[in-house]
Order: sequence, then C-alpha cells, then structure tokens
Amino acid sequence: MSTPGAAPRRTTASDRVARMLAIVPWIVANDGPTIDEVCERFDVSRRQLEKDLGVLMMVGVPPYTPDTLIDVTVEGDRVWMRFADVFARPLHLTPEQGLALVAAGQAAGELLDDEKASGPLASAVAKVAAVLGIAPDDAISVELGDTRPDVLAALRRAVSQHRRARIDYYSLSRDARSTRDIDPEEVFAHAGAWYVRAHCHTAGAERLFRADRVYAVDLLDETFMPRSGGPRDTVFDADPSLPRVTLELAPSAGWVAETYPVERDEVGDDGRRRVTMAVASTLWLERLLVRLGPDARVVAADDRSFTDLASRAARRVLARYRGAR
Repeated sequence: MSTPGAAPRRTTASDRVARMLAIVPWIVANDGPTIDEVCERFDVSRRQLEKDLGVLMMVGVPPYTPDTLIDVTVEGDRVWMRFADVFARPLHLTPEQGLALVAAGQAAGELLDDEKASGPLASAVAKVAAVLGIAPDDAISVELGDTRPDVLAALRRAVSQHRRARIDYYSLSRDARSTRDIDPEEVFAHAGAWYVRAHCHTAGAERLFRADRVYAVDLLDETFMPRSGGPRDTVFDADPSLPRVTLELAPSAGWVAETYPVERDEVGDDGRRRVTMAVASTLWLERLLVRLGPDARVVAADDRSFTDLASRAARRVLARYRGAR
C-alpha cells in the first residue's frame, strides 16, 4: 500500500504488466469480486483498473477473434473473467524455452540459502531438466552472434597487443561497406552480440563497431597508446553533436526501444512510448520511419526536416513505383 502523504511512485510498463498478470487469476479465482475489492487488493485506483480491464479484453492469441480473447464482464459493481478455450490447453514449451527456464532457475537458486535452494525451485528445475534429458547442473554454452571466428580472434589480438587494425566494415545506418583504420581498445559482449570499442581514424573519434559486421581484419605494424582508460560502464555514447529525434511509438512498435540505442524511453498508460535517440544518418531514420508507417510519429526533432521525413520518402517510393509501371 502507498504511504499517506508520500509522492506517488511512477508506474512503469513492467509494473503494469506484472499487476495485470496478477489481477487475472485473482478475479477468476474469486468469481465476481467487486470493483472496490479488486482496487483494494492491488492498491490501484478505480480509473486505472478500468484501463487495465480494457487492455485485458484485447489479450488473446491469433487470429484474435472473440473466442480466442479473455472474456471480461462488468455488471454493476462486479467483474468476472473467463479464459478463452485456448488457454485451457496444457502449455507446451519448446526445448529452447525449457533450457532457458533451467538456466534461469539454476541462476536464481545460486542466490538463495541452502534450505530455499533445495526446495520447490530445485524440484521444478529438476523436473524440467528431466524432460529435456539433461542434468540440472550441466554446463551451458552460450554462443553470441554470428561473428566470424578469425575476425573476433584478430580483434582480441589487436586489443592485447595495442596494434592498429584495418577493417572491412558494413555500416547498417549508411547501408554501405567501407575500409577503416581503428585502434581497438575493448572487445565485449552485450545483448547477444560482440562489439569492439575503438578509436576510428576515419571519423577522428571513438566509435563502437558490431563485430558481426566486420568482414575482414588486417593487423598493421603501428601500435597505439590506449585512450579510453579501460572498460566503460555504458555501452553506447552518442556523439553530442548529432541531432536528436523523439518518436511516439504505438505499442506494436515497442521493439524500436529494444533494438536501437535510445537516450530516453517513456511509456504511457495506453502502452504508447516516446523514445529519444541520436540520428547518425538521415537515410537510416528515413528507412526506419517508412518501415514503421502509422505506428510512429515524429513529435520533436533538432532538425526540422525530420518532421515530414517519412511522408517525403513515401512519396518518392510511390513515384518510383508509378514510373516503373
């Protein structure tokens, strides 16, 4: 419960999802509780609960027809929920999902004391592992990205020997390959991919390169003195001189915040989010906006040309299409 007189804590999207996941089985189990009972149980206002119920009415599985959605019924001051028939089917995990559960359970068990670690969690992990045909304490090998082994080895050697390297690199933002001389200072893994942090002589500044976009590495005779002073606490540090753009994204476009480095990410009660990011290439932003279509809107930008970038790109594509007919 919230403390009287205290400033209300900002509710994040994760908080809201966790609350709704708890509300559903509680309402089902209590078979028609009153709205006030639900609000009191989950420390939520009546207005917010109504919003949550409105979202839950649209939860289901493809093709999202009425028979595949959660049925929410509000009569007077009471609320009922019924699961769609599809939710009554036993849950079947893929081998990958089962392995992820075993690994997560083992990791969580390491944080518990001996008594709790050998309790229900250990039993559940052992049962899932038995179905998969593995031992719960088997070692798990994690393979990151599709980086070429010789590329990764050469970059690591350049870091340890402080040797300059010449790389053949594909830039996603510019959709082009180029040859660059870099001074690699750190090779590290982040979010399932390998990266190399280096001083780029082409840019004249520090840059971050995705190792899986490096096609070839040649170690040069020149050596260098490290500039950065060791590993960083942050992964992406955008050039402060780059223009920024703020996008309003529909819930279905939330993947943008998880795919690209963003400097600000705010999620509203309706699931829409506003993200602010640096724009290193207008072409990259143009492609992203065209891909998102009506799911994204530019609400603020340092460069005024970004405001109608998507519509101008769409008109060019349409004109080219019409010309080809």
